[in-house]
Amino acid sequence: MGKAIHRYGLIQDGDRILVGVSGGKDSLTLLHLLHERRKRVQTHYELVPVHIDLGFGSGRAHILKEFFESEGLAHHIEFTDIGIRANGPENRENPCFLCAWERRKRLFHLAHRLKCNKIALGHHKDDIIETFLLNVFYSAEISTMLPIQALFKGKITLIRPLALIEEKKIERFAREMGLPFGPSGCPSSGKTKRKEIKELIENLERKNPKVKGNIFRSLSNIKLDYMLWKK
Repeated sequence: MGKAIHRYGLIQDGDRILVGVSGGKDSLTLLHLLHERRKRVQTHYELVPVHIDLGFGSGRAHILKEFFESEGLAHHIEFTDIGIRANGPENRENPCFLCAWERRKRLFHLAHRLKCNKIALGHHKDDIIETFLLNVFYSAEISTMLPIQALFKGKITLIRPLALIEEKKIERFAREMGLPFGPSGCPSSGKTKRKEIKELIENLERKNPKVKGNIFRSLSNIKLDYMLWKK
């Protein structure tokens, strides 16, 4: 994570960072590492963990509240019906898109309200690779998540400090540290296109273990002279 922070310039002195904590292994690992890192670096930054309860009744909000308090972190928990609406009968085609869209909007509003100039999300190396393939296969475009992205004319910056870490390492770390991660209760969990892409990559890796790493490296090894351009 430190390598990503330095390589992409993710955190500067005086930053006030909203950390989006869903309650899964990725976001809890992110919060834990950012919190622990403050004890041994000269860069001063504040953390404000935020959990958006999607309305599934999973009980995650209570568990996370206890965790934030045990770590001495001032936090905010927002109760919503985003997940219920996104998975409602009027939106059967793409519940994940609407849910992600509404959650992201809520995070932007909260960052402004809580006076945070950055939002840290728990997306990791596998998420970046999968998003790239999802966009190629289903959106007909070459793009992916970025480790750092300025929004609203620089008023808010999204950062992804776990961008260089594989998901399996994050899961092992979260288990070893006893972080209280668990399921969100979402009925669409495990039934998404992202799951299909993950399985595709796993199948390819069985034949060639370098596949995932090669996809990731290709994102910064673009040969524009060999790309098709519209005239």
